[in-house]
Amino acid sequence: MYGGKHIVRGDTIFVFASENEGGPGLLASGIVTSAEAVPKKRGIARQTPRLNITIRRTALAKRRLGRSELRLFSKWIDGRPETELNFKLHRQATNKIAGISDEAAAFLRGFF
Repeated sequence: MYGGKHIVRGDTIFVFASENEGGPGLLASGIVTSAEAVPKKRGIARQTPRLNITIRRTALAKRRLGRSELRLFSKWIDGRPETELNFKLHRQATNKIAGISDEAAAFLRGFF
């Protein structure tokens, strides 16, 4: 979803622990050490691309960034990194891998 199927070994990743499942939101950053597509199941017309990834953690978040902090940023066309993250992570409450802009990545680096 949102470009996540293009993740490859060596990419930087930001890990969010799902608040819907009791997690705190932004948790860690890391480097992808392996990424491989999960084969689609036969007989299902429409399937979301799925991946198995392995990550080497490089840092733990020092400040909180979760749904409550991002909720204020909901004007979808304002161009802010917070709005991009709110849209991609919280618009649909599902676990996902999402590609983000350089601006959003720079914003997230400020939490480590």
